[in-house]
Order: sequence, then C-alpha cells, then structure tokens
Amino acid sequence: MAGLNPVQRQTGVALWRQIADRIREAIGNGAYDETGMVPPETVLALQFGVNRHTVRSALAALAQEGIVRAVQGRGTLIERKERLNFPITRRTRFTAGIGDQAREMRSLLLDEVKEEASAEVARWLGLKPGAKVIRLETLREADKRPVSKATSWFPAERFAGIGEAYRKHESITKAFAELGLADYIRATTEVTAAHADTADLADLELTPGAILLIAKAMNTDLDGVPVQYSISRFAADRVQFTIEN
Repeated sequence: MAGLNPVQRQTGVALWRQIADRIREAIGNGAYDETGMVPPETVLALQFGVNRHTVRSALAALAQEGIVRAVQGRGTLIERKERLNFPITRRTRFTAGIGDQAREMRSLLLDEVKEEASAEVARWLGLKPGAKVIRLETLREADKRPVSKATSWFPAERFAGIGEAYRKHESITKAFAELGLADYIRATTEVTAAHADTADLADLELTPGAILLIAKAMNTDLDGVPVQYSISRFAADRVQFTIEN
C-alpha cells in the first residue's frame, strides 16, 4: 500500500480533516485501485498515529462528499476518484469543462475591486499601466467541494458591471453575454505549481503543504482583443488538466 503523508499536529487544522485530505489524495492517485476499498480503520489509525474515532470522523467527511461509502460487513468502498478532469481548449469554460463529472456546481463572488492595472496586468490585457481594470475574486465549487479560486481582471471601460453580472449568473461566459460579448476564446494558458498560501488554504479547505495547479490565462474576443486575464488556483489533488486542440 502506498504511503500517506503524515499529519501535522498543532497546526490549527483538525487531525480528522488532515487525514481526510490524505486519504482523498491517495484515492485520486490510485493507491487503492487494486481493492477498490479504503484500508480498515485500525490500519489507518496505526498509520496516522491517531485513534479510530479520528479516522472514523475523516471517513464520515469523505462519505458526505460522496467519495466513499461504508458497506456493512465489507468496509469502506470507494465511490469515485476525487480528481476532476478539466480540459484546456480554445474555448475553455469551467462549467462545460467539468460537465457531468459533478452533480452540482456553484460559483461565488468573493470580492470586486476597481483599480489601476499593474504592469503585468496591463501587459496581458494590452493596456497602458495604470489604466482602470475591474478585479474579481471568485471561488468555484463542485458537489459542495471547493475546486478552484481565481483572480480575474477585465478592462473597466468595456466591462463596467461585470461583478454584478457574475454574481447574478455565477458564470463569466454569461456575464460577458449580458455585457455584449457573445463569444470569446482562450489565447494563452501558462500552468505552474506551487504551495498554497494561507488564504488559499482556507478558501479551498486544504491542509498546510497542499499543492496548487496555477493557470495564468488570457481570453480574447473574436477580433483578438484581450478581454480577461486570470490567475486560477486549483487544488492539485482534486483536479487534473487535459490540453486539447
């Protein structure tokens, strides 16, 4: 059986949540594919150095997420793997990309700010540094689990009101449509990986040391004019990227 990362005591993160994250990651990595079952509570308790009650709490949380199911007389059955497949295409859309992999999806607007574009943001959006942009901080959930957190910038003059439109529709695509942009394409995507910072740990409900997949992306209208620059952080144990032509 593949080893699991040890839990960290005195981090402010409950042990059962850390264990749930470790088991979730192991499931996503295929550690238990041979049996289709999570190891017994006694084995997990010994492996993590905790009591069975703590392990039971972790498994209960995973059961609530629909990842595992307790089967009388057999143990804990894996219902599905944790990792969602997110395709990056010429028309990348979060909702369409996740598709039928999740029963329920939700998008939250965490913050909206009108500000001056930094040199980096101005370069991506083809604006002069200091030009007015609208920054949205958003959180995406699939089946009530946080999947990604994004910071997006839009030219303020062209997309005034995009925050309210996003709050109403929970969709960048629909917000664009309301503001007169019927279609747009993904021009550039850069993918890197990094440890989650404190804010992302909290919002994505991750434990210290968690890895994020970070996608910097620029979308344009059909004339090639930049309309959105975004930095999206995905929980690496919950999402995998597929690059498609």
